Amino acid sequence: MDIDYEKLMNEAKEAVKNSYSPFSRFAVGAGALASSGKIYRGCNVENSSFGLTICAERNAIFKAVSEGERELLAIAIYSPNTDSCYPCGACRQVMYEFQTDDYEIDVITENSEILEVKKLSYFLPNGFRI
Repeated sequence: MDIDYEKLMNEAKEAVKNSYSPFSRFAVGAGALASSGKIYRGCNVENSSFGLTICAERNAIFKAVSEGERELLAIAIYSPNTDSCYPCGACRQVMYEFQTDDYEIDVITENSEILEVKKLSYFLPNGFRI
């Protein structure tokens, strides 16, 4: 499947509009592309009990999984608060869980209007999966 990285990034930019980030003031949006071709949006949702906060990437991935998806092809991550927004360790591991055996997830960020595409192994070499 050809991946339209611009479209995926635009979905992340739309998702960031729903961010609930009153504590960090660091809004993040994500668009996760499933192998079905459907894109799932997610944004970060903070909570005053910080451990209950969820990142945009996991929000998008969990939406996809709750709709029956099990294989992700790419995820776009966007924040208007920084030049490039990379996934945290927890999100990297969740992404690893849902990549296909023969295709590694593309992680897309935006750096000064230039899309940067890297494979998940760049961020998480030797991830864990049963």
